Amino acid sequence: MKKSIIAFVTFLLLSSCNEKDSKTNLHITGNIKGLKKGTLYIQRVVDTNLVVIDTINIDGSPTFESDLELKSPEMLYLFLDRGVSNSLDNNLSFFAEPGNITIETSLDSYLSSAKITGSKNNDLFEEYKKINSRFTDENLTLIEKKFNAIKSNNAKAIDSLNARQDSNTKRKYLFATNFAINNKNYEVAPYIALSEIYDINIKYLDTIQKSMSPKVAQSLYGKKLTKYVSDIKKQK
Repeated sequence: MKKSIIAFVTFLLLSSCNEKDSKTNLHITGNIKGLKKGTLYIQRVVDTNLVVIDTINIDGSPTFESDLELKSPEMLYLFLDRGVSNSLDNNLSFFAEPGNITIETSLDSYLSSAKITGSKNNDLFEEYKKINSRFTDENLTLIEKKFNAIKSNNAKAIDSLNARQDSNTKRKYLFATNFAINNKNYEVAPYIALSEIYDINIKYLDTIQKSMSPKVAQSLYGKKLTKYVSDIKKQK
């Protein structure tokens, strides 16, 4: 009888563990070359604040892993606490989705050398950022030129540079809109709309929102975009 009770309790404990494990649908493995000691925090945005959802202590080995539950693909952040500073250079963003994701980087170039594999949404967002950076670089160049024009009180040059800045911004926003529409089957589409072009003309946001696939429309960012577009329309 005693053995039967022990066996039953053991079965319940194992069932409880399996039930807990079954809730995780994202497995993250990583390697931070050169890191011997530190703490990693995996974070997500909750009501505009970064909230820690997992803590990983590094002591000796630069490799790490984490198992998480994702209800929907979303942007997560891997914050490295070096014990020195809390610089933004310590926070690596990655678009997570259920499955297996690998993060490889180094201590010396934590952000710039990061390579993330296993997430189609992250691949698409990296593609978007690569092209979008051209508009950012162009704007910085124009800002510098306009600063010099203002210093020399060159009104004609200032007007010309203002026009070029406006044109650059329009091209940047149209690119983001087209990119989101062309990738309507991925959660990166509503994310770009919300994070990159939230202040664009409502007709473009409405087009992105209506183009989303049913699956994406029911995702975290899909629902947020639908609500955002609805709220703007109510204000008009």
